[in-house]
Amino acid sequence: MRYNFDVPEKEEQQPRAPSPATPKEEVQWIPLQNHPIFTTATATATAASTGHPSAHRTARNLMAWDGASRLYFWDSVKKCLHRISIRLGEPDPTSVLADSPSKVLQADVQLNFVVDRISINRNGSALLLAGSDGLCIMYLYGRTSTTDNTIICRTVSIGSQIYFNSNNVIRTLQVSWHPSSDTHLGILSSDSVFRIFDLSSDVGLPEQEYYLQPVDPGKSRNASSICPVDFSFGADHLWDRFSVFILFSDGSIYILCPVVPFGSVYKWESILEIYNDAHTFGLKSANSTAVSNSNLAISWLEATFPELAHQAMEGGNLSMLKAHPYALFDASLSLQGPLRKVCNGGEEEFLAVRVAECEGRAVSFLYNLVSKDSILVTAWSGGQLQIDALADEIQPVWIVGSPPRVRVDSLDRILGLAMICESIPCELSVVKLDQPPDQTFWLGHPPPLLRLAIIDLALPRNMESSSLISLFVDPLIPERIYSLHDGGIDSIVLHFLPFTSEATGKNETMRTPSVHPVLSTCQAESSSSSPICGFVALSDSFGYSWIVAVTSSQECIVLEMKSLNLLIPVHVDIEKDISLEEPKQIDTPNIISKELLSGPKVVFIPQTSPNLRSVAADSIEGRSTLHQYFKLFHENYVEYAHKVYFELKHHGPHLKKIIDDQLARLGEAQQKLLKVEEKQPTLEERIHHANQMHGFLEERLQSLRNLPGAHKKPLSRAEREFKSELDRFRGVELDALRSSIETLNARSRRYVQSSKGSTSNQQRHISGRKNFVEDAQISQLKSAIAKLSLVNSENAKRVKVVESALKSQERTGD
Repeated sequence: MRYNFDVPEKEEQQPRAPSPATPKEEVQWIPLQNHPIFTTATATATAASTGHPSAHRTARNLMAWDGASRLYFWDSVKKCLHRISIRLGEPDPTSVLADSPSKVLQADVQLNFVVDRISINRNGSALLLAGSDGLCIMYLYGRTSTTDNTIICRTVSIGSQIYFNSNNVIRTLQVSWHPSSDTHLGILSSDSVFRIFDLSSDVGLPEQEYYLQPVDPGKSRNASSICPVDFSFGADHLWDRFSVFILFSDGSIYILCPVVPFGSVYKWESILEIYNDAHTFGLKSANSTAVSNSNLAISWLEATFPELAHQAMEGGNLSMLKAHPYALFDASLSLQGPLRKVCNGGEEEFLAVRVAECEGRAVSFLYNLVSKDSILVTAWSGGQLQIDALADEIQPVWIVGSPPRVRVDSLDRILGLAMICESIPCELSVVKLDQPPDQTFWLGHPPPLLRLAIIDLALPRNMESSSLISLFVDPLIPERIYSLHDGGIDSIVLHFLPFTSEATGKNETMRTPSVHPVLSTCQAESSSSSPICGFVALSDSFGYSWIVAVTSSQECIVLEMKSLNLLIPVHVDIEKDISLEEPKQIDTPNIISKELLSGPKVVFIPQTSPNLRSVAADSIEGRSTLHQYFKLFHENYVEYAHKVYFELKHHGPHLKKIIDDQLARLGEAQQKLLKVEEKQPTLEERIHHANQMHGFLEERLQSLRNLPGAHKKPLSRAEREFKSELDRFRGVELDALRSSIETLNARSRRYVQSSKGSTSNQQRHISGRKNFVEDAQISQLKSAIAKLSLVNSENAKRVKVVESALKSQERTGD
């Protein structure tokens, strides 16, 4: 049940501008893939306009669906938005119809950046336009222009002073709408800060800020462990609905809980469930830590949802609850993690297993709720997908003694908050699935991960850049996940859900997911590909689903995705012997029915008197007997003859059609035989040439084997470990160090500018004593900046050392 309270859909009720002199163009319904906006005429211009000057590549998706009947596509050439009304499953279930011409939506301000991604909010009233150099929100209900019949929509910029300032290099890594609000956006940036913006209040200042600190300062063993990559909001399940999952470059996953946008709406039953759970398993626990954590959770729930305690005592009949602004004034959220998988070893075994399974760095993340299982999917630049399930429920955790920073109005109402989220250092312990509940509930431990599968997509190797992989969930079947990459689209179907199977009483064995290639954009003759710039999954209420993809050459592809028996795995009987006999010939259909081929029915002559021969034929008794005999003969033999005549007469054209078809097939077979005979000399010549080339290559291989360099000793274990470490530095650590240096430089410039501005303003109104305090603060800032410059110089020296080691390794390899 959705509770939309912000912007109703009232486009039709708005006054229309006077229509132009030209007559209104008639709307036509055509297949979506044949729509005029999807043409190859603008392929060159599109490819030129989508180039990124920066070195950071981002996944592109220029399509969005409102969940009903409207599809949106961003035109990178004209810098406008196309709104397409669609009809799913018409005229047949495999097709999707679209109206032509489509509505054109134009921003009321000029966009000075290249749009890479678009995303629509829950009620379809606003659209996100995100790029590497800008972030805007377009409200989809505007006024109609009288010049070119386009709809002018109000467009506002989000966080321009934080992310896209001229003196700032902070990049937005991921932007996503909150699933429980129509006006809240979550943004993860390269400065390791997660922010939530409220579009209904202030689009320049964040409503909530969470400064992520996964490791203690100075204790990081690699730079990739402090560089965030992606995040995902949780779904409608216990404390998952208040959780934010954050992925870092080294593949570690952390959780922030609870994170609630101010004014978001939730179901009464869902909040009451976790409220009662905190009372039952937390307050009544014998562990003091569990009691303390549950007390904090209960106080937070009662303050965030004030109706909860009153309605729980009186048995209220509310259906939805609205979250009120609240923060614990003496505690900040804990950054729970990194999440460890269920194993029998400690940290070293976990890291060794992870490095051996996945290559490169983590590039994207997906949270997917399937019944009672919370599925986490991590995509790696090497082309692997790591699929895990949470082995325990998420619980909120605070760090007492670390108060947040709160922004209030004149009436002391909370307008925004900011806090530093640190991970709690704890001893790594063996995580087992058979632990009793009193050893896991409300103790502040992050939930462990149950490894379901590691999938290798076998993507083509690209030496210039790593693979970019985007993940999407099928709206009809949550067990199906789409993987979008440079090579095309793959479908991954989960066949084993541990906790859902346990809850339903099914004793199923663990089965690996099935992977099916859906669409390939790589050409067979060359390694070039046509990357996909738009993707959306559609579904209707009748159980049909489709995927729509748009390539960089403006080609639209619509595919129907089968959903019947998709979750039933294919069972192969290994014990049954495979028959190698020739297949039996298929019986041809009967031309004449079996009833006619069996002949007329046998007629039994009725019993007659013994003196029948003495009866005259012209007598009454003789005439009666002859009439009876004639009737029997007519009912059987004459009618049978009529049936035979009728069937043979009407089967004549059918027989002629079959004969003509056989003759046509015979002619085609003869033509194919003639073509084969014509190509046979060419094939023999090519085979002879291939044999000669094979012999030549064999000779070259033998000569290369005789070279002295071919008998080099293999690398030792230490050398292989050093080589893998250098590869990791080249592929992951160097980028992470550069990003950290850029972020530190940006922060130092912000502090210097803010200190200069505040000093100049305060010198006009503050006395000399306060100026002395400001001078002390400025000196502290200068010392901090000096320390940051020293850290930057040390990082630069480390980068130079790594680059020199890489160059020396390349020289020794040559």
